[in-house]
Amino acid sequence: MKWKNSFHPYALITVLFWSLSYVFTRLALDSFSALSIGFLRYFFASCALAIVALSTKMKCPRRKDLPWFIASGSLGFFLYMIGFNLGLTTVTASTGSVVIATVPVMTALLASFFYKETLRTYQWMAILIEFVGVAVLMLLNSVFSVNIGLIWLFGAAISLSLYNLAQRKLTENYSPLQAATFSIFFGSLMLTVFLPGTIREMPGAEGIHYIYIAVMGVCSSAAAYAAWAKAFSKAKQTSQVSNYMFLTPFATTLLGFLMAGEVPDLPTLLGGAIILLGMLVFNFGGKLSGMLHR
Repeated sequence: MKWKNSFHPYALITVLFWSLSYVFTRLALDSFSALSIGFLRYFFASCALAIVALSTKMKCPRRKDLPWFIASGSLGFFLYMIGFNLGLTTVTASTGSVVIATVPVMTALLASFFYKETLRTYQWMAILIEFVGVAVLMLLNSVFSVNIGLIWLFGAAISLSLYNLAQRKLTENYSPLQAATFSIFFGSLMLTVFLPGTIREMPGAEGIHYIYIAVMGVCSSAAAYAAWAKAFSKAKQTSQVSNYMFLTPFATTLLGFLMAGEVPDLPTLLGGAIILLGMLVFNFGGKLSGMLHR
């Protein structure tokens, strides 16, 4: 499969941008509440995508598809952002990324029910390997803490899993950029309920925290979700794309260390290596099996 026609680079770009958002959200919480960060992040994302939509003369969704876009915006941006940001107020970025890493399994199970997608034995084995990598990263680093934040994050994980299914549906009839853009527009509109509180917090916020949120809006939201939708449009199965989310704990921990000026430790390297092994098995195990049986 040629890379220009592959979903892999788009999924990888998305995961890297999402991993950055865990770190920046934790930093921005020093100035803003979790809900205000959610509103501002998608305000910046909507501004960026509005410029793109106008410059490309993007067509509006058909009326019959509006419920899908509203559902997508609600699940992927309104409900997910509330759960994600509230969760990160009480747990570390690494712990948050570990919880969200359950999304590929949830997505695979939901896709098998709604879209009748099936995973081969080696793919389920790969998911198990990836879970082992997440566990190594989590337990050896002692990043896991049990509190109310975990409940919020698991709720966010469920919302994102359902969002993945909605995007798979939308990209059947719309371009990936259209699917992501109008979903974000609807999600951002819902997040305006937090505008009054955001306005009250803005005067006392540090300038650098605005930059963090702007970067999340443009990169971790606008660009990342457009790339994610592009990946879904190119992949044969929903789980092929969502499986990339197993990389988020490793990438988040690595970015956290780099931004703090620390060198990645053994659990990070070991857990990351196991996760990468699982991803290779998931995506290329079929080719390897075919070569061995020739």
